[in-house]
Amino acid sequence: MGANTLPKQYIAVHEKPILVWTLDLFEKHPLIDAVYLACKEDWIDYTYSLLTKFKINKVKAIVPGGATSQHSIYNALAKARSESPEETIALIHDGVRPFVSHQLIINLIKTAQEKGNAITYTPCQETIVISTDEAKVSSIPIRRHTFSVQAPQAFFLDEIIDAHNEIRKTNPGYEDIVDACTLYDILGKRINLVRGNIGNIKITNPEDVYVLKGLMEFWKDKQAAAPSPFDQ
Repeated sequence: MGANTLPKQYIAVHEKPILVWTLDLFEKHPLIDAVYLACKEDWIDYTYSLLTKFKINKVKAIVPGGATSQHSIYNALAKARSESPEETIALIHDGVRPFVSHQLIINLIKTAQEKGNAITYTPCQETIVISTDEAKVSSIPIRRHTFSVQAPQAFFLDEIIDAHNEIRKTNPGYEDIVDACTLYDILGKRINLVRGNIGNIKITNPEDVYVLKGLMEFWKDKQAAAPSPFDQ
């Protein structure tokens, strides 16, 4: 997001931080029992104040983030594991993806319970190329075989913690591991896909904030009637 000193998850959209919009999806979902957050240590107190202000009650703890996103996720998973029963399903999600559909959460939990894990995907709508030097194309996979992986990603809590611990033995810095799907692939584990909703955007660049504002403005009259405007 450039030089802005405000972390992107706290940018207000329609008078509510993006993080709160995201948390609200899980707060209202009947299959979600608890939420654990990882964030920069200097922002923990402020985040707690947001939970109070916006009546987010399912957050059980906020833990300090780590050097990378995977370190942060590990810290939150470890805290969840210390307070959760066996056979718990954990959904790993980005605080800046506020348009997850109600049904997607159901589908992820069900698939993880049946098959061990579940990764959100959408079909790629653009041609994907492989390049090792960002100068020339090395290969082009067939588009119908390419998919974009997103969050949430669902796992048995014990199993994802064990996978992290295994990776940390040889790659403690999580080099080139961008998400749990990548982590599982490196370990040679089967990965199960669940189709997501196309509106499940992640706020990464300044332009994404404008897209988010537009989406929320367009759907503001319909959000009260449905958990997400992108259920279909």
